[in-house]
Order: sequence, then C-alpha cells, then structure tokens
Amino acid sequence: MADAALAFPLLVGLIAVALLFDFLNGLHDAANSIATIVSTRVLRPSFAVLWAAFFNFIAFLFFGLHVAQTIGVGIVDAQIIDPTVIFAALIGAIVWNVATWILGIPSSSSHALIGGLVGGATAKGGFGVVVLGGLGKTVAAIVLSPLVGFLLALVLVLTVSWAFVRFTPFAVDRTFRIAQFASASLYSLGHGGNDAQKTMGIIAVLLYSQGMLGGAFHVPLWVVLSCQAAMALGTLCGGWRIVHTMGSKITRLNPMQGFCAETGGAITLFMATWLGVPVSTTHTITGAIVGVGAARRTTAVRWNVASDIVIAWVLTLPAAAVIGFATYKMMAWLFG
Repeated sequence: MADAALAFPLLVGLIAVALLFDFLNGLHDAANSIATIVSTRVLRPSFAVLWAAFFNFIAFLFFGLHVAQTIGVGIVDAQIIDPTVIFAALIGAIVWNVATWILGIPSSSSHALIGGLVGGATAKGGFGVVVLGGLGKTVAAIVLSPLVGFLLALVLVLTVSWAFVRFTPFAVDRTFRIAQFASASLYSLGHGGNDAQKTMGIIAVLLYSQGMLGGAFHVPLWVVLSCQAAMALGTLCGGWRIVHTMGSKITRLNPMQGFCAETGGAITLFMATWLGVPVSTTHTITGAIVGVGAARRTTAVRWNVASDIVIAWVLTLPAAAVIGFATYKMMAWLFG
C-alpha cells in the first residue's frame, strides 16, 4: 500500500475516469434493459430509457455489495493495485466498449473491465497476482449466465404458452403488454445491481490502495451513489445501435416473448448478484432472447447474428486484457 495518499487531483481524475466507464457501461448496455420492451412496441425508446434509468439507479437499495467485493479483492491481489493499474484497467475497458459500441456489437462491459484489470495487474506483477478462484468464477459465468438465461426463458415461454392456450391472441397481447412493465423493471434492477457494482469495486480498491478506507476494504456510500447515478445517466443517453441488434436482429419478439426473456434474464442476474458473481448482462439477455426464439422454432433465431455476438464475447476479456497490459507498460515507460 502507498505510504501516503495519492495526490488529490490525480485521485479525483482516476475516479472521474472510472465514472466515465460507468457512464459508458450504461450507454453501451442500455440495450440490455430496454431492447425487448422497445422491440415489442410496448414503450417508445425515449420513455423506455427513462424507465430503465430509474430502476438502474435504485438497484443499490435491493442488493448487497457482494459483486463490488469480488471486483475489489477477488480478481487480482489488492496489494498489487496502484493508480497506474487502475488507469490501465479502465482504458482497456473503455477502448473495447467504444469500439464495440461503434460497431453495434453487444459485448460485455463487465468482462472488458475485468480483462483490463487482469491485464494491468499482470503487467506490473506477473500472472501470480491473479486470484484464480475469482477469475475462474467470472470466466465460468461467460458460459453459464447466457445458458441459464436461455433455459429459464425457454421454460417460461413454454409454460406461459400452455397456460394461455385458451386465450385469444388479442387477450394474450394485452396481458403481456402490461406485464412487460414489471419484467423490464426487474431486469433493469438486475442490470443496475450487478453492473454498477463493478465500478464501485474499482474505485473502492483504488481508495484502499492509497490507505483511504481506514483499514478494512469496504465500499463507501458516496461511491455507491456516484456509480449508480453515472450508470443511470448513461442509460438515459441510450445505445440505439445495440438496441436494434438485440431487439430485432436476433429474433422477432412479441410482448409475451419479451416478458419471458426479461423475466428469465432478471432471475439469472438476481441469483448472480446475490452470489457475488460479476456476470455480463449482455450475455444474459442475449441467451434469454435466443431461448424464446428457439421455443417458437429454431429457424426463428438468426444464428449468424448470434454467432457473431458469441465471437465478441470470447474476444472481450482477452482483448481488454491486452489493451490494459499495453497501457500499463506504456505508462511505465513514459513515467518510469
């Protein structure tokens, strides 16, 4: 740990960069919260982002800070953390997020941040600083979160279809247009609860590395509120390219299918957040959307689009790690 606190302007600057990442996370991942409710025409995009942003912000009232704890001390050894490692982690995540946002690819902001953190830390201390248990849990979630979302959405759509088999299409459509308000709210809560905590963990471990948390690692309330607000503001700004990919390119959705996708995704995020697993909301909702499409028929899913998204998932963590590693080495070379 540093013997003295980091110079105040530099500390503020790094926290500002972290909050910028959180804003971009909300911007990039807005599609996760609103793609289904927009594509089913239950809400107009402008109202949908307001709806999602509100529930993104209040998520901290419903969840503990287990994910923030994992990010702060469960991915790399907290003793290796310094301002340059944090800067490298954030640059790795931001560069990858911006690149995939421009291309309209729904990659994972969460795994980009974790990749950047691993890259920056290993550039400083080698692979021995990686906490293999925490990183392994995160890597496993790359596979498990979309799979669980897929299975839950598939079961939900089959169950709901059976339960409403005697109802007219008009009655089903009207019922689930109302129900989607609830399912979209739950998904936005899960999104805000899991994703905002990653930046909380980054800021808290930065403060911890400078001896500014008064001993044990914890997440101050002002960090919680700042991160939730930054993510909500990013969600307000939307991410329309990715909304289009998520909401219509993978498969066409009706309100009942949108409800099932959002509910399956929300249940997955709630479980992961309570267990302290930093999962990708992008992976989760994509798996759920594919699940409801496959329940109708496998040809309803545009598998070429889904496969392109999977490739982006596989590349995200190592790509961000390479950028983070290179950023740390460049900073060390420039400033000794």
